[in-house]
Amino acid sequence: MSETILTSEKTSSSSPLNPPSQIICHVCQKQFSQYTCPRCNSRYCSLHCYKSHSLRCTESFMRENVVEELRQLQPDDETKRKMLEILKRFHSEEETDPLDEDGDDSTLSDETIQKILSGGEVNFDDLTVEEKKRFQRAVASGELSKMIEPWDPWWLKPAAGVICLSKDGTRLVQPMANQEASVSLEEHLETNESSGILLGPETPLPSLRKLISTEPSPLLAVHLVDIVYSYCFTLRIYNGDWQSDAIGSAMVVLSISCVLGQAGQPDTVRETLSYCLEQTCSPAYRHIGGLQFGLALVDDVASLLSLGGPALICMLCDLQRMILAGERELKSEKQRKLRKSEIKSKLKLVERKVYFIMCWVHEQPREAWSSLAAIVRAEKSSFMNYGGSKSFSKTENVAENKGKVLIEEM
Repeated sequence: MSETILTSEKTSSSSPLNPPSQIICHVCQKQFSQYTCPRCNSRYCSLHCYKSHSLRCTESFMRENVVEELRQLQPDDETKRKMLEILKRFHSEEETDPLDEDGDDSTLSDETIQKILSGGEVNFDDLTVEEKKRFQRAVASGELSKMIEPWDPWWLKPAAGVICLSKDGTRLVQPMANQEASVSLEEHLETNESSGILLGPETPLPSLRKLISTEPSPLLAVHLVDIVYSYCFTLRIYNGDWQSDAIGSAMVVLSISCVLGQAGQPDTVRETLSYCLEQTCSPAYRHIGGLQFGLALVDDVASLLSLGGPALICMLCDLQRMILAGERELKSEKQRKLRKSEIKSKLKLVERKVYFIMCWVHEQPREAWSSLAAIVRAEKSSFMNYGGSKSFSKTENVAENKGKVLIEEM
């Protein structure tokens, strides 16, 4: 008995006297169907026919997959709290002072919303022309900055004044191996940062005699001012969250610091601050606040120096973590091999410099930092009296002063 070819929805039951029938694909009407849609029971022969057989079925299938994937995501309580605060601020601002006074719809397009819900990254180029205009108006009016929670620098919190380290420079409170073995380093860092306390070194700091064969340069105190300024600058513009872009944060430090970025050797605190203020007022960063923002950073430098050695060691340790995290991110980034190798070697050198300065700070007397902070405050007063124009003239040769070797490695 020959096989029967059916083109209708009804299928005949198979039996020994009634062999199975073959059904033509309902989409292309050319091939025999091998599959059945679980939603509409339509028969199809291939993936191409399935995608084109019913837009309603395929869209609902993809939507349910996305919804199920989002349900499986388990955000922590801190993420939920931050998101709720952002939504509340956005809702209150929208009610009191909407961005579009003309009454235009300020919501995102369906395509952008679907991309966000699916976990994709939305760039500025992905926005429509109208969305780009609204975004630029929101940036210009300062509405977006109101949605970001203001960051309080850790060096201005009361807990920063009571940081204590052991004699070998390590943190006094160590996590217990049995009770906190399951706690990752990132979670431990977040816990301490939320309480206003930075973590110190995990391993003892070696003596300078094990790192260099000669006496350390007396200009290291000047270089420390440069490093502290670049650190405060970076954390200020990243709102304290350098972990969100470690490689970008590290490159900002190099662009501001004469010692770390240009291998410069300024001789005085005035030269150091002049160079840093010049970089702050450069076209790349002028929009952040210019000279006024730079002078506020000088206050940050003086505050950090006034806290003493333990706080400076924790600051340098945090900077070292930033550089190391930048090196790890660099491995996963797609850049030209030559450029990637150049940045990697520079970050390694910077990390070693920061570690050496950390060891040097550990061996300095406590009274040295109050004196250095007083010099920084005096230089700031000089800048304010003369408007900074006269002091900037000395910074031309700071980055070119590379002839004298200050650190000789064993």
